[in-house]
Amino acid sequence: MLERVTDYLYNMLPSNEEALVHTLAYVMLGLSVPVFFITTFVKVAEYGRYTVKSSRELPARTAWLFQELPSFAVPVILVLSGRAVRMTQLPNQVLMAMFVAHYFQRTFIFSLLIRGGKKTPFHIFRDAFVFCTYNGYMQGRYLAEFAHYPHTWLADPRCIVGIGMFLVGMGINLHADHVLRNLRKPGESGYKIPQGGMFTYVSGANFFGEIVEWTGFAIACWSLPAAAFAVFTASNIGPRAYRHHKWYLQKFDNYPKTRKAVIPFLI
Repeated sequence: MLERVTDYLYNMLPSNEEALVHTLAYVMLGLSVPVFFITTFVKVAEYGRYTVKSSRELPARTAWLFQELPSFAVPVILVLSGRAVRMTQLPNQVLMAMFVAHYFQRTFIFSLLIRGGKKTPFHIFRDAFVFCTYNGYMQGRYLAEFAHYPHTWLADPRCIVGIGMFLVGMGINLHADHVLRNLRKPGESGYKIPQGGMFTYVSGANFFGEIVEWTGFAIACWSLPAAAFAVFTASNIGPRAYRHHKWYLQKFDNYPKTRKAVIPFLI
């Protein structure tokens, strides 16, 4: 009986690794729908200001470092292991560098800049680690082995627009993180209203920056795996930005009424 079940599951798997990568992308797209509805109407992920006390917790800095690490390490390992036929092509090198550079910053720099912070429940750390491993493999493997671009791709309008959006989004994200880190002076506690940069227009400036960044990445890559990641990102952190917005409005009577949640002038 067990052998039959094993054979059935094996036959359901894609017959080659490229098909597996695309299957993973379709799964991520499919999961975006329930993730959006759960985080919008049921519950928000329990970290940061929404942390619920758990029996198993990790220091914020440690949790962030190790949960983000696979998104950086897996693509790098894939390239160094020699399983990277396409990495001799300049477009693949540039697109891979964009992905790896983002996660180098998020893993090794952002984590070191965390000041205190509430402890992270182990299940949040676990889920983030699994996702980063999943996505690190999907993006890294596709760009290293299966993504075929013409040698003129970097001059293609889609690539130019996508890289531009990626850089702008990353800049917004980094600036927003800087603003949030410096809201409180040493020794202060409690929450304050963030001001400046994209916070002038939206409550979730850091989330808006990341959505723009990965949308740009998807356009530059013009691929299913990158598009799936962009959609999943928006479906996950978009509702979180909306929750932040509602929280600010309830907590501060003087909160700017014209400020939107995540998309300037719209939402």
